[in-house]
Formats: sequence, structure tokens, C-alpha cells
Amino acid sequence: MAVVRRISCAVRAIVDHGERVYTVELEPSTRVPLFKPGQFLHLAIDPFDGAGFWPESRVFSIASSPHERVRLTITYAVKGAFTTRMERELAPGATVWVKLPYGEFVVDATNDAVLFAGGTGVTAFTAFLQSLTPDLTSRVLLFYGARTADLFVYGPLVQACAREVPSLTCHLVNEETQGRLEVDAAWPAISPLHDPVFYLSGPPQMLDALAAQLRGRDVPAEGIRTDAWE
Repeated sequence: MAVVRRISCAVRAIVDHGERVYTVELEPSTRVPLFKPGQFLHLAIDPFDGAGFWPESRVFSIASSPHERVRLTITYAVKGAFTTRMERELAPGATVWVKLPYGEFVVDATNDAVLFAGGTGVTAFTAFLQSLTPDLTSRVLLFYGARTADLFVYGPLVQACAREVPSLTCHLVNEETQGRLEVDAAWPAISPLHDPVFYLSGPPQMLDALAAQLRGRDVPAEGIRTDAWE
């Protein structure tokens, strides 16, 4: 098990994607500890002395690759009081604290896998996708849904990964024109796979709907793994 580290970080850049969705690039004060693709960090924006009581924080998937030991990236949508504070208070040059790594939402690339990602939930998969190599023999399908075309924040990244890895296929589902992610719509692409495991990341309502649809397709409970977040 990886040792959890607490690290101060400088906010280096913030990208406003519209509709209150932001990507934050952090420069840690020391090298990022080794983590597995799919793990997450706790982010605190209040002052911290490095040793005392850990301040209020929220969890965010680590969107950057584990190979990037001098940079961390997260993407968030404003949903509540803490992310509202982030939107209001974070700016380039600010100092925040993170503690990491946490979590076991790790995709097993030795088996065929189907990834369903809603909105910023795709960040649970971006590090994994960047870790894949062209010689991958198992099949990986990503279904990535966003409310509008402008909110495919990681669309270019996942498409670039698919160009490099022949056994990876990425489907971008624009909810505005194609409707929400649905298992039935995805099933023609899924059915040729051999006993795939399903990984779901996104809003709880989406996860509940997709999990129910998968059970309706007789997918066993152990074949469905979720990364629920608010």
C-alpha cells in the first residue's frame, strides 16, 4: 500500500471550460508519490502547517498521469459549498494542500473492460488511458458523455490515446444531440467483448441508471465497479 503524503502545491493554471467546469493545474512542492491510475487526492484550500489538524477538504480524481511526478491535474464542476469556494478563491499563484494517494478504483487491463464516464467523471480514467501501450491485447471501450460538445474537456486526450492504442476505442456521447449514456445504445459495441468488467464514474443518478441497465443485461454484480461522487 502506498504511503499517503501531504504536499503543498502552487496553483499554476486554471482553465474555465464554461458552465462552471474548471481544470486546475498544480505544481507540488515535492515530487508526487507513486500512485495507481484511478486513484484520488484530497484537496484543502485553507491554510495548513503540514503537521496539525487537516482542514476541510474534498476528493478529486487525479487526472494527470502517474509518470508526471512534478504536476497534478484535477477537473471539477461547481456543485456545492466547497467547489463554490474553489471557483471564488483559487487563482494562479495561490497555495493549496493535497494528500494522496487514495482509492482502489483501478482498471484491470489484463481483461476486456468497458468504461462509462459522465462529465468530469472521466478523470477517473484519464491516467489509466495514458498508461496504455500499443501492444495491449485486451479490449478497452470508453463511453464518455458530456452535456454539450464544449464540455468534452478530455476529448482530445482520449482520442489521442485511441490513435496510439489499437485495442482502445473511445465513443464521445453528446447528450445535447444524442441523449444520455445508455447501455442499450452501447451494447452493439460491447457484445463482441469477452466477459468484460464494467467501470462506471460520474454522478450518482447516472451510475444507478447504468448499473440497473447492466443488471438487466445479466451482468453479475462483481462485474460492475463504480466510482461514485457528488
